[in-house]
Amino acid sequence: MSRQRIDIYPQRTHGGFRIRAGRPLPFGATIVPGGVNFSVFSRQATAASLVLFEKGAAEPLAEIPFPDEFRTGDVFAMTVFDLDVERIEYGYRVHGPMDPAAGHRFDPSVVLLDPYAKAISGRDVWGEPADWGRCYPYRACLVPDDFDWEDDRPLQIPIQDLVIYEAHVRSMTRHPSAGVTRPGTFAGLVEKIPYLKELGVNCIELMPIFEFDELDGGRTHPETGEPLVNYWGYNTVGFFAPKAGYAATGRLGMQVDELKALVKELHRSGIEVILDVVFNHTAEGNEHGRTISFRGLDNRTYYMLTPEGYYYNFSGVGNTLNCNDPVVRSLVLDCLRYWAAEYHVDGFRFDLASILGRDPCGRPLASPPLIEALAFDPILGKCKLIAEAWDAGGLYQVGSFPAYGRWAEWNGKYRDAVRRFLRSDAGMVGELAQCIQGSPHLYGWNGRGPTASINFVTCHDGFTLHDLVSYDHKHNEPNGEGNRDGSDDNLSWNSGAEGETTDPGIQALRLRRMKNAFAILMVSQGVPMILAGDEVGRSQQGNNNYYCRDDELSWFDWRLLESRGELLRFVKRCIGFRRQHPALRSSRHLANGDPLGLGSSDISWHGVRAWDADWSADSRLLAFMLDGRYAGGGREPDESIYVAMNAWWEPLTVALPAPPAGGSWRVFANTGAEAPRDCWAPGEEPPLPDQREMLVGPRSVVILVAR
Repeated sequence: MSRQRIDIYPQRTHGGFRIRAGRPLPFGATIVPGGVNFSVFSRQATAASLVLFEKGAAEPLAEIPFPDEFRTGDVFAMTVFDLDVERIEYGYRVHGPMDPAAGHRFDPSVVLLDPYAKAISGRDVWGEPADWGRCYPYRACLVPDDFDWEDDRPLQIPIQDLVIYEAHVRSMTRHPSAGVTRPGTFAGLVEKIPYLKELGVNCIELMPIFEFDELDGGRTHPETGEPLVNYWGYNTVGFFAPKAGYAATGRLGMQVDELKALVKELHRSGIEVILDVVFNHTAEGNEHGRTISFRGLDNRTYYMLTPEGYYYNFSGVGNTLNCNDPVVRSLVLDCLRYWAAEYHVDGFRFDLASILGRDPCGRPLASPPLIEALAFDPILGKCKLIAEAWDAGGLYQVGSFPAYGRWAEWNGKYRDAVRRFLRSDAGMVGELAQCIQGSPHLYGWNGRGPTASINFVTCHDGFTLHDLVSYDHKHNEPNGEGNRDGSDDNLSWNSGAEGETTDPGIQALRLRRMKNAFAILMVSQGVPMILAGDEVGRSQQGNNNYYCRDDELSWFDWRLLESRGELLRFVKRCIGFRRQHPALRSSRHLANGDPLGLGSSDISWHGVRAWDADWSADSRLLAFMLDGRYAGGGREPDESIYVAMNAWWEPLTVALPAPPAGGSWRVFANTGAEAPRDCWAPGEEPPLPDQREMLVGPRSVVILVAR
């Protein structure tokens, strides 16, 4: 006779609910045979209760104390039977000392959100105010695992082959011109996948999609009085839950399935998904903020605290997660494993990642346990890991982030060098040469290679590309902070007039400089990243910190595809050119020599005279040639490529080297030429009339390919 499982039978009842001791792992709410297992950690709590609500009800359905014998170590665990998983919301009431000086902020008057909640209600529709009079505004929900992935799996595209597109879910589809049926949502973004494919990108990096509250700012526009919002979402409420307000079905509690459907459709189109994740702080703020979850569960464990019990603020927004505490470290690992396994996510970009390497007092660690654990975690073994290698406390680790052979970095030094070259600063050709090679001065000394460098000229944080060439100064007055927010050092140049202008000469110069930025980005070794909308010259009117605005300047105006079609065409062809040429996508740093004995260097440097680069401080022209026979370490022979970049304000005649493998030079791009001769479809490049020399226009980039 087979033995019956005893763990599917209750041991006792409470208020009509049948319960038994639960399993301490996994944390969170887990659907088990006959019921739901609830498990929550608190080292310092003296008692805890499970609080159950019917979906949407203002008052609890029941409150069930955890008996002492249901506690294992520092974990409260209980199985409750016969729950309707689609109609139940739950939270915890936790008792303990209220002693801020000792780091304790227990408050049993507050119902707390489960840190492991897989879905959260209460912010189901974007922009609808929460009812703060309710005893439990953010509510954990149960999530059945019934999504049909249809054999989908992460794509595992080699990182050197990626072209990353950084985008905001709502911004991509909210503008009336988007023409989608469900604007501002995951479902709406599905309708824009054909555009992403046509553009040529094969990876989308989504700005934060974990549950956050867009209305938690509490500030208003200084002129209109309209509420300002937390638009970007760098203020996490729940790390395991997708934002319901980004789902057309969020009102129905179907945000999990809607996001999974988006990932599945992106994968079908050959596009990877990287999530921008925020583990440096939470939405609870400092000692004046709201108690939502972590603070009321175990404040001293989850946050970095001063000896007086105040919050260290290395994030710049009030608190800092204590990421290298073993419990918090496990939370982060569990979270990312969940997103990789259950959502098939291809990688993660970590906001203010240097915080992940600080000890509980904020000191940088030589070997941070969390960063090392993420690098070697078996479930995350194929995920891309990308660090924003700095934080708001002044720790800047670009080129020195603890990588363990796995981590890539947003290369802020690439951004700064290219910006300075684009505005014709003196003394930049040497640093630009490093950037073109994937920054071996930053990543070559430790064997990381060019794929450690995520190359970008713009990102969500700062000027758009259009504004980079149109403004000398930030114009953040609409943010309501007296123009004090955002960076003052943008390395920008307005091309001759501040802001919009009808001067055709200035307009032409701005367009040419934007093309230059894309051309340089796409011929650089490393991994290129584009800010959504830059390919059509989207502007934020000089605002370089548009985090608090949900309006037409945040949204992608799809009419720009027509009005800025010349730039879009150029960008598409540059992306196509990069993807066609493995010589531009090396996984190893170039040798600047002839390691294969082919009779020429894998990369050579040139100036107005062939083979004679001018490295002086006054030089503003740099040219290089890639011998295509070295592509893929010699395993993927390619055509040779020559690039001349002129930041001088006068045209320069340059002498050309002969292609190392023979053939003749053909013109792929010349940003100094008028459209349509500014670029050609890859494979259809016309021959260069004079193979000995060419004229490179003022502030222009020319790309040749040998065939």
